[in-house]
Amino acid sequence: MNAGESYKVLVLGDSNVGKTCLMHRFCDETYYDTYISTIGVDYKQKIIQLDEKPVKLQIWDTAGQERFRTLTTAYYRGAMGILLVYDVTNLDSFDHLTYWLKNIQENASPDVIKVLAGNKCDNETVRAVDKADGEKIAECYDMPFFEVSCKMDVNVEEAFQALAKLIKERSQYSGAFGLRDETPREKCSPLFEKAFAESTRKCSSC
Repeated sequence: MNAGESYKVLVLGDSNVGKTCLMHRFCDETYYDTYISTIGVDYKQKIIQLDEKPVKLQIWDTAGQERFRTLTTAYYRGAMGILLVYDVTNLDSFDHLTYWLKNIQENASPDVIKVLAGNKCDNETVRAVDKADGEKIAECYDMPFFEVSCKMDVNVEEAFQALAKLIKERSQYSGAFGLRDETPREKCSPLFEKAFAESTRKCSSC
């Protein structure tokens, strides 16, 4: 099947939040129960149907370790969508979203589409981040939000489909990705109050 359009998508977030698992679950419909840290960048592609037309998603899985963060900046170029991932069982990965959002603002197109995904939602017994906190941050930055599970295959397809659909809508209505206001909305999660105060991107009501 030939795809008429091609969208470059990045999967970003801290190490061990499940970025590689999400990509393999979506592209290959497989789940790997062992953790192997991505070295540098991995790449996959999948053709999906949007409005009965084929679209190719080029998905880049970037390493989340601190020592590789400078490497990923080159891969922002041409990115039309970003799946930003944290681990609902790891509070640090949630707190570090401020770093990733600031990094996106500094390196990606102002019109890049972002979707927030809280992975490992099947691990309720060790949950460290409430769903409501994810929803508040998603609202603050005007991002769709999904809690997902690679292991149980929950909302993985839906998250990537939502990202692709928004990319298509943005490209249809605005053509080339242009400038827009990236100021976060009000009602940020209390967990981000200190981080926003130290950041150049602040919510007016934090």
